[in-house]
Amino acid sequence: MSELKVNPRRKYLRPEKLPHFFCSGCGCGQVLNYYMQALEELDMDPRKMVHVAGVGCTARIPVYIKTDMFHGVHGRTLAWATGVKMMKPDVPVVIFAGDGDIASIGGNHLIHAARRNLDVTVVMVNNMNFAMTGGQVAPTTPENAKTMTTPYGSAEPRFDVCALTQAAGGTHVERWTTAQPAQCKKALERALTHKGFSLIEIVSQCPAHFGRYALKTGDPNAVIKWIKENTYTDAQAKKMAPEELEGKLRCGEYIRVDKPIYEGTNDLI
Repeated sequence: MSELKVNPRRKYLRPEKLPHFFCSGCGCGQVLNYYMQALEELDMDPRKMVHVAGVGCTARIPVYIKTDMFHGVHGRTLAWATGVKMMKPDVPVVIFAGDGDIASIGGNHLIHAARRNLDVTVVMVNNMNFAMTGGQVAPTTPENAKTMTTPYGSAEPRFDVCALTQAAGGTHVERWTTAQPAQCKKALERALTHKGFSLIEIVSQCPAHFGRYALKTGDPNAVIKWIKENTYTDAQAKKMAPEELEGKLRCGEYIRVDKPIYEGTNDLI
């Protein structure tokens, strides 16, 4: 009888928390896998880090990791992370949040954390809707896309969270999709080693809600295919006409520069 092989990244997981919470076909499991690959590549011990999460599907990702974790209220992840970083400046702090958490109720926290160049890493999984509560419209929902709360299509233009973060002062910003595992892993490695505010946006499939409402399908492969058709890299853009780029999200590195980080007023404590 052959010996049972154990996934080498299982050492990062809390077995008592399995099986996971994610819907079938959800991209959050992929993001967790990419993140563990990055930890392994960098030889980082999550038990010597702090992970912060709010409310939503993405917020469940660090629940499965052997780490110190703060599970706060919706939209306040960066407020909690700021407090942790001020008191433990040498401890790596990583925030996992969805697009609704970061770009909607937490949008102001995002702007000011980026403005300060707070030394934290934000991993934002963008599934283009408020998925855990039933598929409501989000700031990242594509214009004209149907959701549970926009049955005739969203009338609003969507946020470009990467462009917003760069404009606010973030010093490392990238966007990729779950269909680009190698790029996601490398981006996470760069974020974890960057000194300053990093935001990695990963556009992810949500077959349970975005797929069902916007695309009339619950097939995760079909949703991934749609994501690939509605995003582009700089290399692809060179071969596309301007009208072909309209309404699509750019994938790649937006900015990566070194600037002084925010260290607060620890000398007064």
